[in-house]
Formats: sequence, C-alpha cells, structure tokens
Amino acid sequence: MKSLRLNVVWFVIFFTFFSCTKKEEDLTKYVNPFVGAAENGHCHPGACIPFGLIQAGPESGNCTWTYTAGYQYKDSVLYGFSQNRLSGTGVADLGDLLMLPFTGEAERENYQSGYKKENQTATPGYYSVVLSDFDIHAEMTASAHTAIHKYTFNGNEPARLMIDFQSGNVNSKKEFHEHVLAADQNFESSTLVTGYSNTKVWLERTYYYAIEFSKPILAKTRLPLRDPAEKAHRYVLDFDIKPGEELMVKVALSSTGIEGAKKNLTTEITGWEFQKVKQDAHDLWNDYLSRISIDGTTEQKNIFYTSMYHLFIHPNNIADANEEPFYSTLSLWDTYRAAHPLYTLVASERVDDFVNSFLIQYDKQGFLPIWALWGGETYCMIGNHAVPVIVDAYLKGYRGFDAERAYEAIKTSLTVSHLNSDWETYDKYGYYPYDIIKVESVSRTLESGYDDYCAAQFAKALGKNEDYEFFRKRADYYKNMFDPESKLMRPKDSKGQWKEPFDKLVLSHASTSGGDYTEGNAWQYTWHVQHDPEGLIELMGGAEYFTAKLDSLFTLESTIEGTGFVADVSGLIGQYAQGNEPSHHVAYFYTLAGKPYRTEELIHEICKTQYRDEVDGLCGNDDCGQMSAWYIFSVMGFYPVNPCGGEYILGAPQLPRASLNLANGKTFAVVAENFSPENIYVQSVELNGNEYSDNRISHEMILRGGTLKFVMGSEK
Repeated sequence: MKSLRLNVVWFVIFFTFFSCTKKEEDLTKYVNPFVGAAENGHCHPGACIPFGLIQAGPESGNCTWTYTAGYQYKDSVLYGFSQNRLSGTGVADLGDLLMLPFTGEAERENYQSGYKKENQTATPGYYSVVLSDFDIHAEMTASAHTAIHKYTFNGNEPARLMIDFQSGNVNSKKEFHEHVLAADQNFESSTLVTGYSNTKVWLERTYYYAIEFSKPILAKTRLPLRDPAEKAHRYVLDFDIKPGEELMVKVALSSTGIEGAKKNLTTEITGWEFQKVKQDAHDLWNDYLSRISIDGTTEQKNIFYTSMYHLFIHPNNIADANEEPFYSTLSLWDTYRAAHPLYTLVASERVDDFVNSFLIQYDKQGFLPIWALWGGETYCMIGNHAVPVIVDAYLKGYRGFDAERAYEAIKTSLTVSHLNSDWETYDKYGYYPYDIIKVESVSRTLESGYDDYCAAQFAKALGKNEDYEFFRKRADYYKNMFDPESKLMRPKDSKGQWKEPFDKLVLSHASTSGGDYTEGNAWQYTWHVQHDPEGLIELMGGAEYFTAKLDSLFTLESTIEGTGFVADVSGLIGQYAQGNEPSHHVAYFYTLAGKPYRTEELIHEICKTQYRDEVDGLCGNDDCGQMSAWYIFSVMGFYPVNPCGGEYILGAPQLPRASLNLANGKTFAVVAENFSPENIYVQSVELNGNEYSDNRISHEMILRGGTLKFVMGSEK
C-alpha cells in the first residue's frame, strides 16, 4: 500500500508539472500566407516578423497593378527572391534586391525558374521552394531588419547567384528601367557587398543594404544593362559549392545609411544559425497570434489566424536596430477604420510609438502623414486619418506621447492647406464645390468632416473650448452634401447648385477617370458619416426611411459602372462593396437605426461569402490589414463604427467563443451560445452574468475583463 501511495503521489506531481509547463498551442499552423496572394488581394507569402522592415519572398512578376506585391500564386515561374513588400496595397513599390540562385552558364537569356506548387511552402516567418530548373532548395526567414536565405544546391553544374540591383515592384516596363535614380554597389570583400539605391516609384526614397555570404565569392560577372536608362547593375556571383552543400546569404536593409545596414546585420543575426532565426520568428508570431484565442472549426481558425497574421505585417518599423522605433507603411485611409482600433486591444505596446512616429513625420513635412512609406509622404488617398488614430489613442488613455504637441499637429494639419487639402475653400463654402475641387469633392468633404469631429473631441478633452466649437461646426459640413431629393450625397458647385446630370451608380477614380467620389459612387459614399449616424438618420427622414434606403444599397444590381480603374470596388452585395473600405461600417448602421437583425444577417453573409480559406479568399485588397481587421472584429461580435473614442457597436459573433488576452493580464471573452448556421440572430446579451440591453460596449469595459455572452437563435 505504501508503494502504491508513493506512485500515486509521483503521478500527481508529474501530471501537475506537465500541466503547468505544457507549451501553448502553436497557432501558426492555422496561418496560410498564400491567402490573398491571388486575384486582387495583393498579399505575399514572404518571410517576415510582426511590424518588421523585411519581407523576403518570391517574385513572379511586376510592372502591372496585379503585381503590387510582386507575386501571384497562379504563376508557374519565379524570377527570384526580393527582400521587402507591401501587403495588400493598391499601388506598387519596394521589391528591392532581387536574388536568384541558379546553376550552369553565368550569362543566359532569362534568369528565372519553374517550380511546382507542391514544392512550395510558407508559414509565418518562413518561405521555402524548390527551383525545379536548377534543383535548388531555396529557404528564407527573417528578423526585424535582416533576411537570411539558405540555398541548397543539389545539381552538379557550377553554383551561382544573380543579384539584380535594378529590380523593383513598379507599374510599367518603362518605369522598371527608369525608377532607379542613382545607385552604388561596393564589393567590400569576398563575402560582403554594401551600397544604396535612390528610387522613385510611389515616392522617392533611398534604401541602404549590406549583403553577407557564408562562402567567399570566387568570381563576379557584371551583366549588360537591359536599357540605357538603368542606373543599377546585375551581377552573377560564382561560389565553390559541391552538390548537397548550401550557400547562405544575409541581407540587411536600412533607411538611414550603409553603417545602419551593417549594424542591423551584425546586431540581429550574428552567425549562420538559420534554424534559430526561423524559430525566433515563429515564436514571435505565435505570441502575437495568441493575443486572441478562439474556439471553432479548423476552417474558422484558418481564416481567423490568417487575418491576424495579415494585421501584424504593417506598419513597419524602419528605424535601425537599437534606435527608437519609427513606423511607416501607414495606409491610414484604410487602417484608421478598424486596424488601428484593433491594435489598441492586441498590440497596445506599439500604440504610443505609432503616434510618436506620426509626430516625427509632422515635424519633417508640416502636416500629419496621409499615406506614409519609408518615412515619406505619397499623398495617396484623401483626408488626414492620422487624426482619428491619435485622438482615439488619447481618449483610450494612452499617454506615451506629448498631447499638446499632438494637438498642435492635428490643428495645423486641418487648417493649413497643403498639396492634399484646400482649407480656405472648405471653410468658405462649408463643403468642397466640384467646380473648384475638380475630383472627389463629395468624398473629401465627408472624410474631412470626420477628421474635424475627431479634432473637436481632442480639443474638448484638452479644455480648448473655442477650438472645440470650431471643429464641431465643421464636423456638420457633411449635411451640405446631402441632396433631400435623391437622399444621397451629391456634388454641389460654388453657387450652391446640385450637379446635373447626376449618375448615382457611376464610379469615380481620381487618377484615371476623375469624378466626385473616391473609389466609389453616390450610393456607397452616402453612408460615410461615422461620427453622426443619428444626424444622417434625421436627414433621411427617420429610421424607417433610413433602413429602407439601406435595404436598397444591398439589393441594387451589383453592376460596375464607369470608365477608368474600377477594380478596387469589389466584393459586391448589391452596391455595398466589402472589398473597399468606405463600406466597412455600413452594415452596423441597421443596429443604430433599430433593426439589429439586419446587421446580424449581413455580418453572417459577409463573413461567409467574402472571406475564405483559399488563395483567392479575399474579396479585395487587404490594404495593410484593414480587410482582415474588419473580419476579426466582426466575428468577435462588435465593431468600431466610429473608430475614435473607444465605442464598439454590437453585431453578431460568428464563433462559439473568442477571448481577448489583454496586456493588463485580464481576459475579455465573447461567447455565442447556441450559434450555428441557422442560429444567426441575437436573442439576448449578458455581460458578466447580467442582462445587457445596450447596443454598444466601451473600450474601458473590455479592458476590465469579463464575459460578454450572446444567446443565439433562429428568430429575428
């Protein structure tokens, strides 16, 4: 008996120890980096870490809008591996330092290789493929500023590496040859190449690099320029590698200088331990993915955690290792809506640094960033949506930035005209007249009004009452665009006359077809009043007419009308376009107008039809994580319709359970009791066991932790 008792004790001790030391679940297994890497998702499967500068991965094309990320899954040929990418954007850039390992003759007609899909894999922080033309196994992983490539040569022919310093993701063949304005490559030793390139695609930028090889270069061949306009060269490098041996290459980038690139190279990856770098990247990804835990089917987990993965690729810290962070790749017209509010819940340690990065760029250019890349301004899109991100952070209690300095930046950005704004005209008329502001006049008025609302809330919080009244009045300018006859937002001239003829469905696109809306039409932009849905309901004539008008949005024929570029308007349900951001909050307006069951129906339909676990599973550009952020919020059951100030509108959860593992150590769980494909309607809601009748929940309430339970059923 004594022996039996001792065995039982040891079993309990062992079981307790095992339970306490059990590793957390590997959530990276649910991520498919190829999702969105087809059609117009514009995602890539490259190796990166959360918010890192490097995204090393395959290139299968460039020179067209289809290849803004340099890769399409459908392709059967790869041109090599470049070191950085944009994830889900609608404009091309980056794709720097293209490298192709190969065998055989140094000078060839084409530098490319076929590959088979079954020999290509990608997981968070890692990419691998076999180049079938040369029997080379190419692998790559990354730290924040440095990629490490491993090429295993299995053939008998001479082992070589082509590096194309001219290559990049561009919009045309002509631009491919002309986008490098100046460049220099310096072979410092037989194992180190450094240099820089000054390029201009989306904007002018200079990147610096340091490339280190695990084996010495035996010989190098400089290839002829493909066009007289090219400023950078291609080199073929020879190495002494026997069949089965590997060449490893480390590539560090910097936005500050060659010394910065060298520092990044030596600081982050000190040796040639590829597996350690890969494991570190994997562990970091798993940490970020685990900030939300969910129950559900494997398919649901695949879609959810792939969305989480896309969320954390951008913004990118472009400061060097051991420097204060500076974040760029800021698609703010997209990401202010849901991605940045989601960061305040799942990446809270980054939020203050985001804001401080905005302020550094403000000091440099005199206004807050609009669409920032590599620390510069692209002037892409409209409004100035760094404003809601800053104000949202402040109102949620973030204090790691100078509030007075931030307010000064906001006030200046919204009152002093620059290339992207004309505040004198805006204030004179109370809107942007289409005969003065030739393109996007309606959208510019509506989006500027939202920024004004945010500025008013910041002024109020800081006790700046006069400024509060100024911006509060401006926030109502959207009403001047509302046509009471059509019940739509309609362009108006400087004499106060509505535009004739008025085509409600024709799409606008500033750079290719002009028009009065931004990547949309009157039906899609009428609802762009995120800060005052009650005011919009009143303009429409009350909740009944408002919801009837909304019904029309979702039931109109899903036609694409207009000339120029219209591919961004996608994922159509009627004229609602889930594939483009101005529509993202609209389904939640039903809840605010007293018909939550319609919100519940639509959220279920959108999640089911517009997000799939397939390479073409995104209905539009992911836009630096915004498309993914909408999904993450919506399947959890709430969404920031007004993404400034910390209020979320309840919808309908699409998972049995989701738990936010908050930075303060608390957990906020959302439970969908009785959820099924038939039970999509909310019957009742409880918060911490008590009946909850509000259709909103605050950021502060979420941070306290607890459980929000939705009881689901089939009754509307």
